[in-house]
Amino acid sequence: MGKDIILTGDRPTGPLHLGHYVGSLLNRVDLQHKATQFVMIADAQALTDHADEPQKVHDSVKEVMLDYLAVGLDPTVTTMFIQSLVPALPELTQYYLNLVTWNRLKHNPTVKQEIVQKGFGENIPAGFMVYPVSQAADITAFKANLVPVGEDQIPMIEQTNEIVRHFHRIYKTSVLVEAKVLVPKVARLPGIDGKTKMSKTLGNAIYLSDSSDTLAKKVKSMYTDPNHLRVEDPGTVEGNTVFFYLDAFDPGKEEVEKMKDHYRRGGLGDSIVKKRLLEVLENILSPIRARRETFAKDPAEVMNLLKKGTQKASEVAGNTLDEVKKAMGISYF
Repeated sequence: MGKDIILTGDRPTGPLHLGHYVGSLLNRVDLQHKATQFVMIADAQALTDHADEPQKVHDSVKEVMLDYLAVGLDPTVTTMFIQSLVPALPELTQYYLNLVTWNRLKHNPTVKQEIVQKGFGENIPAGFMVYPVSQAADITAFKANLVPVGEDQIPMIEQTNEIVRHFHRIYKTSVLVEAKVLVPKVARLPGIDGKTKMSKTLGNAIYLSDSSDTLAKKVKSMYTDPNHLRVEDPGTVEGNTVFFYLDAFDPGKEEVEKMKDHYRRGGLGDSIVKKRLLEVLENILSPIRARRETFAKDPAEVMNLLKKGTQKASEVAGNTLDEVKKAMGISYF
C-alpha cells in the first residue's frame, strides 16, 4: 500500500500566527516525512471574501511561504503551491458545480457559520457560497485521502465526499478518492484577549514573525483572571489564557501543574506566570524568527521554490483533470 496523500493549506490574508503553528504547521512538519504532502496557498479562496483587497492577498503569498520555510516545511519533500496558478482546479470546480444543489450549499453548517462570522447578511458573494465545491476540486485534484482540518471544517470534507460519490454514480467510474478527516491534537488556540479564536481579523494574534519586543508586549497584555486583583488572592486557571498557552507550549508539564496549584491557592502573581510563558514562547519563536529572516534576504529564491512546487502541483492536478474529462466523455482529441 502506498503512502497517504495529504492536502492542506492556508488562505494568504496575512502572516501566520501561533494558532496556525500549534493547530497545523507542527503537524505538517511531522507528516511531510510520512506521507505525500501538498500544501496550498489558497489565494483564490482568499479572494472570495477579500476581492477588494487583491494587493493584500498578493503580498501575503510570500509572507505565508516564508512562514512555511521558517517552521521547517521542506520543499524537497512537501509540494507547496499557489492555488490560482493551477488551471485544473477552477475547471474541476466548474464540473463539480453541476453535482451539488444550491440548497445543499446554503445548508452546509461551515458555510452558514462563516456567513454569520463575516457579517455578509444578504450580500453573500457567489464565489464564497460555492467555495465548498472549489475545496472539493482542490482535494480531489491531488487524490488526497487525508485532509487535516479543525472540527468546524468537517462538513466541508463531507460535502467533498458527497460530490465524489455522485460523480462515481453518474459516470460509472472510480477515478476520484474519498477523503478522511485528520483532526489536530491541540484544541483551537484562543486569542491573547481571551476570545475563543486567535484571528488576524480580531487583532488578537501572536505572529510567527513577531519581534522579541512585540512578543513581550503581547504576552504582557494577555487576558488572565479579571478577579485576580492582588497577588495573594486565589486565581482561576480555567479560562485563563496564559495557562491555556502554557498547557499548549510548555514542555515542563509538572512545573506548570505546580504553578496552577499555587495560582489557585493565591500568592502567585500574573506577572510571574506571564514571564514563564514569554520564556517558553521566545524559545519556540526565536529559531523560527531567525530562519525566516535568513530566507527573507533572498525573496526571489523563496518565490522560485514556490514556482517549482506550483509547476509540480499543476502537473498532478492536470492528470486528474484528464481522467475526470475522459470519465465524463468530454475528452475530444
